[in-house]
Amino acid sequence: MIPLNTVKDLISRHSTLEKELSSGEVEKKKFAEKSKEYSDLNEIIVLAKSYLSYEKEKNELEKIIDEKSNDNEFKTMAKNELEDLKKKHIDGEKKLKLFLLPKDEADKKNAIIEIRAGTGGLEASLFASDLFKMYEKVSHKKKWKLELISISKSDAGGLKEVIALVRGQNIYSTLKYESGVHRVQRVPDTETQGRVHTSAATVAVLPEAEEVDVKIEEKDLRIDVFRSSGPGGQSVNTTDSAVRITHIPTGIVVSQQDEKSQIRNKEKGLKILRSRIYELERQKKEEERSKDRKSKIGTGDRSERIRTYNFPQGRITDHRINLTLHKLQEFLDGEIFDEMIEALNLQAQKEKLNSLI
Repeated sequence: MIPLNTVKDLISRHSTLEKELSSGEVEKKKFAEKSKEYSDLNEIIVLAKSYLSYEKEKNELEKIIDEKSNDNEFKTMAKNELEDLKKKHIDGEKKLKLFLLPKDEADKKNAIIEIRAGTGGLEASLFASDLFKMYEKVSHKKKWKLELISISKSDAGGLKEVIALVRGQNIYSTLKYESGVHRVQRVPDTETQGRVHTSAATVAVLPEAEEVDVKIEEKDLRIDVFRSSGPGGQSVNTTDSAVRITHIPTGIVVSQQDEKSQIRNKEKGLKILRSRIYELERQKKEEERSKDRKSKIGTGDRSERIRTYNFPQGRITDHRINLTLHKLQEFLDGEIFDEMIEALNLQAQKEKLNSLI
């Protein structure tokens, strides 16, 4: 059951916004914000009013059923009517509950995606490269803008690590469930016996934090500069342009050496650092909120094995929701990425709704 006061507050807020916006007296700075809130409420206001009517009618029928002086035939009619009434309002109540769920403030933000080769040596770096290409294809299909922040290549032509910023609409809400360990099972090109090898790559997805989200004090930073190096450790720059930034309060360390300019490397490093601090604070709040609730998919734990890409069988399995798709190549090409994301979002919604019960 949804608290009636919550629904009444929703209807009251919609009415207040309607009067304010039609009066023409709203400050220019707040007009867009209030218009957006009013527009969001418009989508649900009919259901909110319907829910109040439903609760009133339900209470009246329950009184008839509980009243001892009423005859059995009258009570049976009321029970049947109540059953029909509940069935009719199931979908509306669910939509209203979803609307009232706490919103993730980061969902509308851009995202920083970090991919690192894990166990499996050179094969792991090749898989990390495959994952990055997959996110590039998804970005292209969705008309997102993917901006490379840093990249470290392996000797085999794979990737030891890559960090990129993805810009567009609701990026973080789409990519946030990608965080975790992605495992691959396939026969490497170097394997002469045809044996299947298992290797892994770690993906971390962070909401891009703005300066208003996280205030970083200079006194909390230790910045070291050094000469950037390429594969094998050889120097690729004659100046100390690489930057290592340590955030002393949290111990988070970010290194950046892709740019020839020390200033640009520092800017990029601070962007990554800000997002990591922001995500750390978000995780602390989420842990506090959900310590009594076990979630299958919402942990964002980078050490959690979330997905297996099995090449011999042509399948991809997400272990959090036990979903297997026998369309591995289509998934890597970004063709059916949304199918997986929609299933994960559906599970997340179910878990949130269950937490209200």
